[in-house]
Amino acid sequence: MNQSEDKEYQEYLKNKRDIEQYYEGLEVERITQDLLDARDKRNALIENIREFNPEALFADGFEDSILGYDTKGRVIYSALNIIETLVKRDGMSYDEAQEYFNFNVDGAYVGEYTPIYIHEE
Repeated sequence: MNQSEDKEYQEYLKNKRDIEQYYEGLEVERITQDLLDARDKRNALIENIREFNPEALFADGFEDSILGYDTKGRVIYSALNIIETLVKRDGMSYDEAQEYFNFNVDGAYVGEYTPIYIHEE
């Protein structure tokens, strides 16, 4: 490869890196926007639940697992998402998380507006 070809090749590599960085930046922006949109949607749902039933009870730390609410204003959660949160966030094994969920979350009755946990199969 002569000096001219080497210079062209180096310019090509630089342009290729610039293009890759540009598209990586777009992907990061898209993912960031998706996360912000999901957060806004979740916050709006929580606000709707609070407006519908100011006495609604929430399971602390599991906001990302909220699916909706029933006609009485009880918050509905995904049991599977809660268990996955315990595994990822708290470092539990799946069995530990399932046992913790069954005893401490699903098994806790805290009154008329105790949350509902949906078990997907």
